[in-house]
Amino acid sequence: MTETELQEELKLPEKGSKVIFFRGLVDSFLEREQYASALFWADKLVTLSTEMDDIYLLGRTLILSKHYHRAEHLITSRKLQSKHLGCCFLAVKAYQYLGNEAAALELLESPETEKMMEEETKLLISEDYRRKSLLSSLYCLKGSILENIENRELAAQSFKNALHVDVYCYEALQALIEHQMLNAQEEKNLLNSLFSEENSEARLIKCLYSMNLKKYDCPETPVFPSELKMFENNSDVRVSMAERLYYNCEHIAAYNITSQVLRDEPLHTKCIPLHVALLVDMKKTNQLFRLAHSLVDQYPEWSVAWYAVGCYYYNVGKQDNARKYLSKATQLDRMFGPAWLAYGHSFALENEHDQAMAAYFKACQLMHGCHLPLLYIGLEYSLTNNQNLAEKFFNQALSIAPNDPFVLHELGVTAFTNQDYDTAEKYFTTALLKIKQVKDQNGVSTGLADKWESLLNNLGHTLRKQGRYEESLSYHQQALVLSPLNPSTYSAIGYVQTLIKDLTSAVESFHRALGLRKDDTFSTSMLNEVVERLMSEVDPFPDYPEDIPRFECRADYRVQTPLDTVETTRYL
Repeated sequence: MTETELQEELKLPEKGSKVIFFRGLVDSFLEREQYASALFWADKLVTLSTEMDDIYLLGRTLILSKHYHRAEHLITSRKLQSKHLGCCFLAVKAYQYLGNEAAALELLESPETEKMMEEETKLLISEDYRRKSLLSSLYCLKGSILENIENRELAAQSFKNALHVDVYCYEALQALIEHQMLNAQEEKNLLNSLFSEENSEARLIKCLYSMNLKKYDCPETPVFPSELKMFENNSDVRVSMAERLYYNCEHIAAYNITSQVLRDEPLHTKCIPLHVALLVDMKKTNQLFRLAHSLVDQYPEWSVAWYAVGCYYYNVGKQDNARKYLSKATQLDRMFGPAWLAYGHSFALENEHDQAMAAYFKACQLMHGCHLPLLYIGLEYSLTNNQNLAEKFFNQALSIAPNDPFVLHELGVTAFTNQDYDTAEKYFTTALLKIKQVKDQNGVSTGLADKWESLLNNLGHTLRKQGRYEESLSYHQQALVLSPLNPSTYSAIGYVQTLIKDLTSAVESFHRALGLRKDDTFSTSMLNEVVERLMSEVDPFPDYPEDIPRFECRADYRVQTPLDTVETTRYL
């Protein structure tokens, strides 16, 4: 439409028609990302018009053109930051881009700005979605600034306010979830408070958001919600399902989903960290190398790219290189919790307990609503034989995730170490029951993953200590099914068979243990003891005169056993 046609249609004075024409011109250039042209005409627009919306349009163009000082001066020189929501947002954004977060926070917390935001919040019943969106964006920006200065409690509250103002502000929900600001129950309470109405739209949004909530606080059956049938092939939804499978230790099923997602959408940002964790757990080092190389080539500014490189070196046993690249990932994004956890694991693998705990404490500070850093801190204390502190951190982790079998397992290990075998049995049994409750989408039990072999063995050790040998033997044999080539399991079976005087089977079990690990001193000692016992039970001279004394073999086969310790687990 030409300028003349526009004037004739609107029947406005010449100056007014030019204002409308320039507004449309600026919007069209911004839409096509031609910022120089948009800035030129926005500048002329403000000369013709003194309306705050037009000044906001010029400020927005300046921000997009990276003229942050000009944008800040444009707003503050006219004192529009306390009169117009959009101008306030642009001024704060300009301060943030300039690295002056103190000034940005001072502006947001000024009495004028807070009064304006409170008044706008009271008017939320209006249908002006643009005003809602601006107010929500302002709360979201405030939360981001507060998080950067590590005031995470107030940051979480700002993100919650953003969602209450505009339930479609996913950026606020993403910050709360990915940065672990809330625990599982707090996330559910927030979602329930957002959707009080029970209409189809609210149910759909609630279901989409629910797919992103915490999935590792307890094992559960990964059922696909019927409300999301239309989004069954959506990449984000599929990744959420893969996360549920991953935290249920169904790694193959989760890997199949993430591989398909990355084939459909290469470098899907939500999928990559999960896919990297799966490649680490499944020891697929070649695929991990290719993915990390591709990420660094295309997006070297992404923290997840260097996280993938660090995980590759972690997997191949080069921990110095792993820490180098994981450290770079944390420098690019201080809030990236998985990198801090992997950084701690690289120290823990070399028994550098102090450095590992330092990394886990940093992760704990950044992941307030997540129990994993607390779990790993407790694990390090347990490995350094400080069982009291270990139990303290395990209990803190349990308060956040009361149904997580990994936490229950480690509490059982601590109780076993303290020789409280009844409590150890309770924790191990509870963890095992929760794992067995998990079923697939067809309602069939998924069975136990290989990772739970240590849980079965530890339960067997506990029952042996209680004198329940038959039950103990049963659990060790179940562990053998999950991991058939574990020499420790054969040693444990042989030891229990010795205690129930099934010496022939014990000899066979110890031989198998030594076949898998030749330098197993415990199996060697026990094999010698059991063979001596067997020989003492065989009378080589049945017709020997009874009045002549004979040599008696030593029948005491009790030895110092390494089976008085139990195994722990570690996962990304």
